[in-house]
Amino acid sequence: MEIGLIFKIAAVGIFTAVIHSVLKQAGKEELAQLATLAGVSIVLIQVIGVILELFRQVEGVFRLGY
Repeated sequence: MEIGLIFKIAAVGIFTAVIHSVLKQAGKEELAQLATLAGVSIVLIQVIGVILELFRQVEGVFRLGY
């Protein structure tokens, strides 16, 4: 597994938490929720790419048997 991906996900999480806290303190709860949703979406897109690569590798392993 690529360690850089873990650091990217952690950075997005920290950044999202800071933005959420700042917006919530400013009384913008709706924007804080949208910022959190955007952060989760970014991480989900990154994780989906890794899962797709895993499926391709598993498929390749099973094709070697034929």
